[in-house]
Amino acid sequence: MPAVEHPLGRDDVLQAFLALDTPPGFKAELVEGEITVTPPPDGSHGTTFSLLAKQFFRKAATDLDLVPDKGLITPTGRYIPDGTVGPVDHFIDADPWALPTGVLLVFEVTSTNPQKDRGPKRHGYAAAGIPCYLLVDRSERKVTLFASPEGEDYTVHTQVEFGKPLDLPAPFSFTLDTGPLR
Repeated sequence: MPAVEHPLGRDDVLQAFLALDTPPGFKAELVEGEITVTPPPDGSHGTTFSLLAKQFFRKAATDLDLVPDKGLITPTGRYIPDGTVGPVDHFIDADPWALPTGVLLVFEVTSTNPQKDRGPKRHGYAAAGIPCYLLVDRSERKVTLFASPEGEDYTVHTQVEFGKPLDLPAPFSFTLDTGPLR
C-alpha cells in the first residue's frame, strides 16, 4: 500500500509539538505552525546574552527579572526568546509555557535561522502585546528595538549598528552599550 500524506490540523501539530522530547540543550519552538528545533547556541551567542543581561541588571531604573529561554504562548505559536524581562518575581510560579501577560521585553540574539527572529517571531511578540522586542542581529551587526505593538507588528523601530548607543524606554530607562557586541 503506498504511503498517503495526511496534512495535520493545527491541534494535531500543537499536540505533536508538546509531545516532543528534544535532546539536552536543544530548543523546540512552534513558529507559525512549523516546528523548529535548534541546537545549543555557540559561545558568541552565550556571551552576547551575558553582555545584555549584565546591562539590564546594572543599569535599569528599576529591579527586574531576566529569565533565559522562557516558553511563551503567543497568538502565532510557542516561542522561547533568548531573554524575557519582567517585574521581580513575575515568573516565580509560571508554567513552562506561559502567557506573556506582564512581560516587559523579550530579546533574541540571532543564530541558525535569523529570518525567524526578524519576521515571524517579531510579529508573534507584537500580536502577544509584548511592549518591547530587542533584536541583536549578529549577521547584520545591528541592534533593533521594536516598541509600541499594534496588531501583528511594532509601530516604533529604532536600529543602531554595533558600537552605537541605543536608548531603552521606561521602565528600563538606560542607554544600551552595544560596543561590546563588536
